[in-house]
Amino acid sequence: MKRKKRALTLLEIMIVIFLITLITGAIGYNMKGTLDRGRAFRTEQAKAQLHDLLLICMEEGVKPDELAKEPAANLKKYNLAKNSEKIVQDGWGSNFVIQYIQSKNDFKITSPAYDRYMKKINKEVPVDEDE
Repeated sequence: MKRKKRALTLLEIMIVIFLITLITGAIGYNMKGTLDRGRAFRTEQAKAQLHDLLLICMEEGVKPDELAKEPAANLKKYNLAKNSEKIVQDGWGSNFVIQYIQSKNDFKITSPAYDRYMKKINKEVPVDEDE
């Protein structure tokens, strides 16, 4: 005796699609903001690393004003970073704003995208204690 295979009904298919959509929506809602937090973390780490690399370049004899204008070229020249073009960018892909503070013989590195993110989440932008 042959048994016929029972096909899924339209109602069963619609229920499965609804459940998949519901689960995907819940996961998406929980992941909201995770990408921006990751970008902010990458920006903080890159700022610290770039600051150290710029100080190393300055010790090599590069003029600070030149470093602030063309950091990637100098990092590449001294082979200090594996990907010198990427290190001068924040987590959002825009270049850092680098200023040389002559009175302190130091660099101030900022990211407009990071500052906007910090204002959006209602946190104060961290300020260097030396300023």
